[in-house]
Amino acid sequence: MTEPPTLPNVLLLHWSDLGRHLGTYGVRGVHSPSVDRLAGEGVQFGRAFSAAPLCSPARGALFTGRYPHANGLMGNAHLGWRYGEAERTLPALLADAGYHTALAGLQHEGDDPRALGFAETITDPAARWQHCGEVADAALGWLEGRASWRQPFLLTVGLHEVHRPYPAERYPPEDPAGVDVPGFLPDNPWTRDDLAAFQGAIRVADLQVGRLLDRLDRLGLAPSTWVIFTTDHGTPFPRAKSTLYDPGIEVALIMRLPEGWRAPRNPEGRLFSHVDLVPTILDRFGLPIPEGVHGMSHARWLAGDEAARGRTEIFAEKTYHDVYDPMRCVRTGRWKYIRNYEQRPLLTLPADIEASPTRRGYRDDHLRHRPAEELYDLRDDPFEQENLVGEPSCAEIRGSLAGRLLHFRQETRDPLLLGPVPAPDPR
Repeated sequence: MTEPPTLPNVLLLHWSDLGRHLGTYGVRGVHSPSVDRLAGEGVQFGRAFSAAPLCSPARGALFTGRYPHANGLMGNAHLGWRYGEAERTLPALLADAGYHTALAGLQHEGDDPRALGFAETITDPAARWQHCGEVADAALGWLEGRASWRQPFLLTVGLHEVHRPYPAERYPPEDPAGVDVPGFLPDNPWTRDDLAAFQGAIRVADLQVGRLLDRLDRLGLAPSTWVIFTTDHGTPFPRAKSTLYDPGIEVALIMRLPEGWRAPRNPEGRLFSHVDLVPTILDRFGLPIPEGVHGMSHARWLAGDEAARGRTEIFAEKTYHDVYDPMRCVRTGRWKYIRNYEQRPLLTLPADIEASPTRRGYRDDHLRHRPAEELYDLRDDPFEQENLVGEPSCAEIRGSLAGRLLHFRQETRDPLLLGPVPAPDPR
């Protein structure tokens, strides 16, 4: 009797608040040699997006393949939001397939990692904000003990970095003169100092990725391990995190495939949503995709089928962050349509960004009235500065995107269709 084929290990590395602010994504002045190396050895997605621009909703979509308004995590877990009772996460689904599942470091989906499907927690689950070096130490020790296992594993390594704040004693800042200020931020000393501190945290976190990759090599695990690197959402700056503009939902996504897998070409042009990760992994392993998963599988394309169907659009949403701030969007390769459901200022900054150095030099333009609808031509206006929703020449595309967004919300039973969404009961 022949033995069944051995499934590869999965090492899922995820950071907080990174967006795509990395050297391998073309950001000058960022020191990220380990992640850049991973990209050089694997598949780097150029158009990957989170399903939400804040922590728990983004991670919930990543780990369930379902949008926040459907899986229950419409706000941050520490504010009382929880998965629905029937939700199943990637660790639970892979455990059903014979995987040993373990967590090192951060998760932000609930109080009990075991309830999320992890058989083992390597670090103290009560210590949510551990330094990346401590998390990496624990993961390295765990890998040492698993090198000879025949049972495949899913090891999730979650780093709190590069979430604010950035104390200099932990994260020595870069030279402010050498940072690359993105076009949606004002270029002034406040912003440059803030970016320099942010990039100092990136350098420190990147070192830990290098240690993990080196240990996989030394233990002989690299050929049999699918390494996936990503982040929860966009960068922690105004007009990024907590918004549906691209800087708020764009994510780094890099995959180094197991030995013998054929890598696809042209990942830069392929739209990928975080809800696609669960179905892609399950499908690539020949495992069933549960009914109700919203994401699409890219497994055939990852297996080398360049003609495999891809996405024509991604959807993203926000309901609660620090306050109730409901919005939804649809993004195609060229266009972005945002629907805002409350009368608020243009930007509602979360507390960590409100207290940031960048905010001190940001002025108050973001406090002006927010429109109900926003439409942007991303080809001509990549930083989404000119709202075209009232332009007669754009009426047809506005109508088409609004219809697609409405259909998506109806199909996925968005509770916002029924009226304002109440906050969870604090009891």
